[in-house]
Amino acid sequence: MKVDFKKYPDGLVPAIVQDYKTQKVLMLGFMNEEALKKTEESGKVSFYSRSKKRLWTKGEESGNQLLLRQILVDCDYDTLLIKAEPTGPVCHTGADTCWSEKNHPEDFLNYLEHIIEIRRAGSDDKSYVKQLFEKGINKIAQKVGEEATEMIIEAKDVNRQLFLNESADLLFHFLILLQAKDCRLEDVINILKERHQPK
Repeated sequence: MKVDFKKYPDGLVPAIVQDYKTQKVLMLGFMNEEALKKTEESGKVSFYSRSKKRLWTKGEESGNQLLLRQILVDCDYDTLLIKAEPTGPVCHTGADTCWSEKNHPEDFLNYLEHIIEIRRAGSDDKSYVKQLFEKGINKIAQKVGEEATEMIIEAKDVNRQLFLNESADLLFHFLILLQAKDCRLEDVINILKERHQPK
């Protein structure tokens, strides 16, 4: 990989770090040749600290590391895009990103899946989600079956809004069932992607 470190007087190129799953931009750091080499060899993202005047590996103090997944260089060979998997909050403030954004995909279904996870682990006994999880897998599976039947019934009629409401109920309960089986929506999507590949 060709990187033009000599373009900058201090030999440091900007390194933008992006979560390889959510695509969220996590932070910006600087790398010299040594930091890039260490990152490639160790599989953990390292930078050159301009304030400490030395190499530092993300997470060496906090424990929140960035596990390397891919390195890309831009068209001018003077900026890096580091795709990584964070093991915890990235910012020193404790935020997910250095821009205080939540690190989740900009996808409502993934967000909803996260909310279900929070409700499941929460202490609110009035939560419908928590109550359903406490009733166990049989009740959750039964609920999915009921919602599927209701959706099929509405599909045979002409009321579009009722059909969409029942479809939403089915999808919501399907997400609950996935979590009850220790699975994620991403697991299902990955299977669909594999099936989509040309044979």
